[in-house]
Amino acid sequence: MEKDPLTYDIIGCAMKVHNTLGNGFQEVIYQRCLALELEKAKLGFAREVEQTIYYEGVDVGTRRADFIVENTIVVELKAVINLEDVHLAQAKNYLVAYNFEKGLLINFGAVRLQHKLIFNNNKQYNKNIELQDRGN
Repeated sequence: MEKDPLTYDIIGCAMKVHNTLGNGFQEVIYQRCLALELEKAKLGFAREVEQTIYYEGVDVGTRRADFIVENTIVVELKAVINLEDVHLAQAKNYLVAYNFEKGLLINFGAVRLQHKLIFNNNKQYNKNIELQDRGN
């Protein structure tokens, strides 16, 4: 499947960060740098977006996605040696919890940037996340 232009732009921003810093930093450092690159690319985004998780209608806690970009893509970052199935499962769970169609799982911890495009199998999506102003 071919990546759409927005996905391509996000991965490009992540590559710029990885090429500049390399691997070995904590996830929060990559998150801050990616925010700077997304701003430079004039992409609207929200960072550390909290979402309530429900179990049979009962609020059981909250989780935070690293980024929601252009109210279209959930972006989850990692800084681990290699992506594992548990990371993929977490990213897929965010798609369901946030009710988004697709997401990106990006790992800055490997020698080469790793990224996976993931999809939510649900049919209807809600896109009501408040984004930061572009270019600020």
